[in-house]
Amino acid sequence: MAVTLDTIEAAAALIGDAVLRTPTFRSETLSALAGTPVVLKLESLQHTGSFKVRGAFVKMSGLDADARKAGVVAASAGNHAQGVAFWARRLDVPATIVMPEGTPFTKISRTEALGSRVVIAGNDLSESREHALGLVESQGLLFVHPYDDEDIVAGQGTVALEMLADAPDLDCLVVPIGGGGLMAGVATVAKAIKPEIEIIGVEAGLYPSMRRAIEGAATLDCGGQTVAEGIAVKQPGNITLPIIEALVDEIMLVEESALEWAVHAFIEHQRLVVEGAGAAPLAALFAEPDRFAGKKVGLVVSGGNVDSRLLSSILMRGLVRQGRLVRLRVEITDSPGILAKVSGIIGAAGGNIVEVYHQRLFFDVPVKLAEVDVVIETRDSGHVAEIIERLTGAGYPVRLLGATSSADGG
Repeated sequence: MAVTLDTIEAAAALIGDAVLRTPTFRSETLSALAGTPVVLKLESLQHTGSFKVRGAFVKMSGLDADARKAGVVAASAGNHAQGVAFWARRLDVPATIVMPEGTPFTKISRTEALGSRVVIAGNDLSESREHALGLVESQGLLFVHPYDDEDIVAGQGTVALEMLADAPDLDCLVVPIGGGGLMAGVATVAKAIKPEIEIIGVEAGLYPSMRRAIEGAATLDCGGQTVAEGIAVKQPGNITLPIIEALVDEIMLVEESALEWAVHAFIEHQRLVVEGAGAAPLAALFAEPDRFAGKKVGLVVSGGNVDSRLLSSILMRGLVRQGRLVRLRVEITDSPGILAKVSGIIGAAGGNIVEVYHQRLFFDVPVKLAEVDVVIETRDSGHVAEIIERLTGAGYPVRLLGATSSADGG
């Protein structure tokens, strides 16, 4: 079986209303920011918060009676695990999900809550996959691959059928790439329906495995800590690689700072919770805006499953990046009432003090002086400059800490 428009249309007919037809709509806010029309396909609102349920349904609904009785196994710490578990429960198929050591407890409990057995094995997903393949041999389970499977690719391609039906005038589609299942399906549909459409893939800068493979790189070594765990894949699929090589016009790489910004931007400007992988297309759009100027751009928002602690850190770092949360180091005399005066100046300027660290002993300052670190919520970088100016004007030398640039009023 080859992946074609026909096989993807057959997958769509098989799926029917088993998965959500997620919204496709023009974002007026992001369009204004980008200076070009931006259309979003919100797979972040799909069952289990990801497009992965599409391919999982196509694969698992086609199992024969023997395979259904024996059960399936998958190796995943994220969206694929939940996609398989979701349909395993509904199709009454026993499922085992192998997750690596260090998988967050929330992901383990969420997968178990869907009815699957979770096995913790391996230091990373590669080792977890080896363990899962061992279960195939020892227990006769069927391995459900996250992307290198024609049924999986066909299921994921239904995203593009819906998107182009709802927004047929798109000039460009931007899609995240991990192992390539989603992109291979989307590109197959898009180029068949609208050959002139431009297809752009996006990989995390730390995991450029698909681009390197297409470029013929001798080694695909990649890795590191990324906020886009969903596309942190070291080895592209044997099925997906030739499809992407033939149909995708370009693969862009986005850095961690751009991915963080995009997650923050989705919440601030669109009120949407989006995971790092799902935010990658937006990161690419704003990393090279001239590349997309004058085009109606469709972004596939592939998922919304982001750890709450990570999301919290991204939001706070975003405020710092925008100059809306800053830390000032203020030099004061170690006398009663001085800290209150400093606080009064900041408050009068409209700053909201979040935290104060008052140190007398450990800074390299004269014994009769002290330095105070004040964390302040502000409107923007211009507001920060105004607060610094008021403090220095009142005789309190100030330094801006924790930013790429510094201000010194002393």
